[in-house]
Order: sequence, then structure tokens, then C-alpha cells
Amino acid sequence: MLDSLTSGRAPSWGAAVAEPGERTILLRADQPDLPRTLRHELAHLALHEAVSVRVPLWFDEGYAAWAAGEWERFAGLELNLAVVRGAIPSLTALDGALRGSASTADAAYALAASAVTELARRNPTGTLTPLLQRLEHGEGFDQAVLATTGLTTDRFEDVWRRAVRRRYTWGQWLIAGGGWSVAGVLVLWLVRRRRRVDRARRAALDIGWVVEPETEDGPELDPPPKP
Repeated sequence: MLDSLTSGRAPSWGAAVAEPGERTILLRADQPDLPRTLRHELAHLALHEAVSVRVPLWFDEGYAAWAAGEWERFAGLELNLAVVRGAIPSLTALDGALRGSASTADAAYALAASAVTELARRNPTGTLTPLLQRLEHGEGFDQAVLATTGLTTDRFEDVWRRAVRRRYTWGQWLIAGGGWSVAGVLVLWLVRRRRRVDRARRAALDIGWVVEPETEDGPELDPPPKP
């Protein structure tokens, strides 16, 4: 498993891991869509090859997803109830979620990609190029974000979380298929309710009924009349 090969630095559920210092990528061959996974890991290597300063984990993973064109991750957020309810984690909490359980990882990766996309959107060029150029020249991450977006990282976090809440709403959840989930739950509830009502009615009808036991020889018949 990757966690044992990387001394616990990669989660056990991970599909791959990049080792920038050794310019090495480890892939699990039993995982689906290996080309996409490889693109993601190559983006990690390219980022760390160009940037020598430390960047947050959410930016590292979000950039890899963004560079690999993993736009389908955003579709999962449309049906994520925690996101739809507005429970957007802080960027610090997002770092923990990216290395947390497998059940929360998909949403965490999608949120990280959305944060990186918001960084690009906040720059007049609509790209990450100015930010990456400053990072390549050794400028600190927080200073590079301020210079390219006009926002401190704390302020950017607030702006990003509001943008996610505006993007992923209950209306969007219903359009994306959440309405079918509601309909399915409603139908299941109606079926169970009908069964409870029918069970009570059958029990009421059975009160007072007495069924005579059948004899082994069958019912007795009157003898035929004598001629």
C-alpha cells in the first residue's frame, strides 16, 4: 500500500503519490482511470519543480486537480449535502480533510480545486500565471496571493467560502438529481406507512373469527336416503 511505501505520508486509500524530491510517481495499478491520475501527479512534480517556496496543501492538491482538468470533481459538490447546507471548511481544515478519511476526500479535493480556480478568477488576467511567477521567484505564498488578488489569505478564504455557498445551493442540488433522492425517500416512507396501516386493519378483521380444525378423515357426509 502507498502508506507503507511512503512511511505513512500518503493515505491508505490514495491512488497515487508524487515524490518531487526524487522526481518519482507511485501509482496503484488496481485503480481506475490511471491516465487522469498520472496527469494529476505530473502536475505535482511540475509545480514543485518550478516553485521552491512552501505552499499550502490545499493549493498543492487544488493546483494538481486544476492543471489535470478534473472538472468532473465539481459535479460531486452539487450533490454534497454538507456543501449545500453551507458547511464549507476553512482552508486550514481543508488541509486536514485532504489527508483524512476516504469518505471526505472527494469533496475536499473538489473544494481545493475550487479555491485554486477562485485565485485565478480574482486576478485581472483570469489565470494563475502571475501568482505562479511570483512563487517561482521565491516570493512567499501569502505575499503572492495579496499581490495578485488584492486580498490577504484570510480575506481570500472568506471570499472563496461565500462564492462556494452561492454556487452550490439547494436549487442546484435539486437540479443535479437531489430531487430524485427526496422522491425515493418519500415513496419508501409511503410504502412503509401503508404496510403499517394494512397490518393494523388485518389484525382488526381477524378479531372474533374462529376457524374449526379440520379432521384427518375429512368432513362427514349424510348417508343417502333409503329407497
